[in-house]
Amino acid sequence: MPVIVTPLYAGLLALLYVFLTIRVIARRRELWVSVGDKGDEQLLRRIRVHGNFSEYVPISLILMLGAELMLLPGWALHALGLALVASRCCHAYGVGRKPESLTLRTWGMILTFAVLVIGGLANIVLAVTMRNFAG
Repeated sequence: MPVIVTPLYAGLLALLYVFLTIRVIARRRELWVSVGDKGDEQLLRRIRVHGNFSEYVPISLILMLGAELMLLPGWALHALGLALVASRCCHAYGVGRKPESLTLRTWGMILTFAVLVIGGLANIVLAVTMRNFAG
């Protein structure tokens, strides 16, 4: 069975990652800052949004891929992928603006943690139930 669902969300998230990276670069160029944030709150927010994305998305995609390889139903994979994309958009918008939207930031983290917990549990359950098929 080909892997189709995870690459779709990996592609969407890669585009979002590039967008977040460009926002950091643009602010750095405005301020002539090559390292650090020089005390600029907007740059700091953009750096943290970008960093937070790069901290949570890779493990989430690994969990999705593992679940897809162990034949988790497509609807469940799409639910995880959509939740991950939505969570990262909510978090980026919530943290990236001033004043910060605590509601969006919170929902972003809740959805991210849900993807991690559900994806982690799905991988464990599928691995245990498929152990007889592993040879």
